[in-house]
Amino acid sequence: MKQKILKTIITGLLFLFLLAKTVFSQSVASGSSAQLVNNLKIEEDRKIEYKIKEIVIRRILEKYNSPLVGEEKSFVSTCYKYSLDCYLLPSIAGLESTFGRFILPNSYNPFGWGGGYIIFDSWQDGIETVASGLKNHYIDKGAVDVYQIGSIYSESPTWAIRVNWFLKQFKQEEEKIKLLFTEFPVKL
Repeated sequence: MKQKILKTIITGLLFLFLLAKTVFSQSVASGSSAQLVNNLKIEEDRKIEYKIKEIVIRRILEKYNSPLVGEEKSFVSTCYKYSLDCYLLPSIAGLESTFGRFILPNSYNPFGWGGGYIIFDSWQDGIETVASGLKNHYIDKGAVDVYQIGSIYSESPTWAIRVNWFLKQFKQEEEKIKLLFTEFPVKL
């Protein structure tokens, strides 16, 4: 009789152990699944955010008949790489060279970097170099807004005000595009 009771207890414990393991495994799996869904949502939101910024930059560049049209992805990927406002570099280019229209021939320097005399190998090279320079020599040293950057970047006391004027154009265009995305959602 004792053996039968012991066998029943062991079988019951084994059953409870297997049941607990199954419930725990399902809980972990559903948690992983929820995290995976959450990660996918974050990635999708990021793609939409990138795309919106690319569209906004392209529209403003086209408005000004800029030779920088086609460099939207370079601007956006570089701004995220260096944690910059994605519209800062295009706005500086807007002020310094009317978005690359008035530069030294083949200099690829729409930013007035080095007084406009520095020559880059390509638009992407210029975008990368200036973004890195702004991050390392301005922002990381405490110049965190356009006014602080402007006091170092340019001798003109109105530089920051004029860069902000372009920044405002980009942000207004972004609001229009976001409104379209909310009215007509798109899956990327």
